[in-house]
Parts: sequence; C-alpha cells; structure tokens
Amino acid sequence: MTHTRRSGCELLCGGTFVQQEAVSIAWGHVNIRGTHESTIEITRAPEISRRADCVIGVHATKGLADFSSAFKRLARSSTTEIVIMFEAGGITDTVHAWGDPGLTFAHEQDIVIRKSNFVCPRTLAIHADKAADDLNRALIQQLQAKEAPLYITIVVRRRE
Repeated sequence: MTHTRRSGCELLCGGTFVQQEAVSIAWGHVNIRGTHESTIEITRAPEISRRADCVIGVHATKGLADFSSAFKRLARSSTTEIVIMFEAGGITDTVHAWGDPGLTFAHEQDIVIRKSNFVCPRTLAIHADKAADDLNRALIQQLQAKEAPLYITIVVRRRE
C-alpha cells in the first residue's frame, strides 16, 4: 500500500513523501553476536554458527524476494530513504539507510543492510548509519536468547 503523508516537517519544508512498509519477524539465537562492522543480516535459516557475526535474527518470516512489488520499485532509487526499526523485549533500535537502482530483491533467504555501497541479491539497503556492532547492546543481548522474537519494520520513503 502506498501512503502519501504530510508531517509537520513536510509542511514547513514543503513536499510530500511516498512510502511503503514491510514487516517481518525473526527470532534470536544463542550464536548471535552482532559484532560485524559493516553489515546487519536477518536470515530465514533456522541455525547459524558463531562465525555469523552480522546476523541478528534467524528463522525470519520474509526474505527480500517476499517484499511487495511496490516496495521494491520505491526502494530502487538512490533518493529513497530506508528506515529499519528493530524491537525485541521492549528494546528498540533504528537504522537509516538508502536505496539504489541496482537493488534486485532476489534473495529468498536473507536481508542484508550495508554501510558500504555494495549491492548484491541479498542487499536491502546501502550507506547505512549502523552495522551490527553499532546496534544497542541490550537489543543484541535480548536476541541471544534462542526464542526471543525480533520485530522488524522497514519503511521506504521518497520525497515527491
């Protein structure tokens, strides 16, 4: 669903935003470390090893291929802001990143958010302001419990 909203800032600055939203749920895992310095990953895989230091959620309900066509179209622009909100056990954190024309949303298993500008079929967003090691440590500790749910809300929006 496409929403056009006028916020207080928009009324002052002018213009409207077109936005799409995707929601997914993943779960914690004892091997979650959240120490990667350039990426954050959520995966549909039910298990991860200790080497998966970018993964913060497993057994996710969605991979990139599951997002709506409208969401994907909107995200495929370098002027589209992508805001990813994480919540587990009442603890939240938010990541701000950007879209790119090269995003394919083809991967069925993974969702990867990158600080760099690297794009591959697993990439949701680039130029993120946080990687796994920048996330709230209390959130990561929550996710180290195997059955802790991680609620993920992703909003893509572009000024019209």
